Amino acid sequence: MLRPKIPTMPTPTGLVAPTGLVTPPAVVQPTAVEPMQSSPAPVAQRPTVQITPGTALAVIGAGTAVVLVVGTVLVSMLLATAVTAASVAVCALVVRSLLVSPAKRPRHRR
Repeated sequence: MLRPKIPTMPTPTGLVAPTGLVTPPAVVQPTAVEPMQSSPAPVAQRPTVQITPGTALAVIGAGTAVVLVVGTVLVSMLLATAVTAASVAVCALVVRSLLVSPAKRPRHRR
């Protein structure tokens, strides 16, 4: 049958190797940290946006158009849901009356 191959992990330094030998850990030499003398970076000036009365009017008009379109779509979806619910309710009443009415009808004797 097929036998899986188990990968072998390399042992980190300072641990016991599979052979039983202990390897010494690596020695880390501390270094001195010297503060760097630097001047603060200059702040970049952002370009200013000039809003003219025509631009403001265009933005207001576009916002109003978006609100009207989204509102119309939402109201039409709500109206479609209401019409569907009403028609399903009427169908349920008709089916119920058709199923119940034969039991309530008086039988004619001849």
